[in-house]
Amino acid sequence: MDWDISTDWWNDKEDKEEILVVDKKHKRGRKTELFYRETKNVYRKAFSELTLIDLMKDEKLKEGYQYNFITAGDVDSLSFLKLVLRQQKLDYLLFSTWCMASDDILQLEEWLEDGTIKKIDAYLGEIFPKSYPFEWRKINELFDKYQCGRIAVFRNHSKIYAGYGNDFYFGIQTSANINTNPRCENACITVEKGIFDFYKEYFDKINTIVKE
Repeated sequence: MDWDISTDWWNDKEDKEEILVVDKKHKRGRKTELFYRETKNVYRKAFSELTLIDLMKDEKLKEGYQYNFITAGDVDSLSFLKLVLRQQKLDYLLFSTWCMASDDILQLEEWLEDGTIKKIDAYLGEIFPKSYPFEWRKINELFDKYQCGRIAVFRNHSKIYAGYGNDFYFGIQTSANINTNPRCENACITVEKGIFDFYKEYFDKINTIVKE
């Protein structure tokens, strides 16, 4: 794909959509919750992390908005987390990834060291301990050093962040692992407490398959 195209490609779009979640009885007696929600969608395209940061430098992440991205180049999932960290420090972060690179573990250490992030829970793919032994050792050393949270390994291929700071809760869904690669990737940042609770409740129930 030719990324060097006209500036029309960069035009921003914003849309609004009202969603009705229908209340219905489950055959076993449980029922869903009825509510209306207005989602405000913002769309951005970028071919590198620097471009991504530049696109969002004058735009604040807002409550009730979803920010949708399609990217290529050196954009990994930490690039999207950095957009959140430009606005607030985090009291808590959970992340889920199939694998991750050693440089990104060092980045997490910097954020823990300077207080940018206070607590982290990590959820990793089942291949991680044996296929990435150096990275596996480093992330365990990091969590032992800072006593920042727990590490769970399971049959996992999801790429998720969820967290909160003083200003807002958020969730990030992305196709990218925590490692830089030249591939096209997609991501969505949702700014609301509901998506944080959704992921936190799920991952809290995960039992690790690797015993210390």
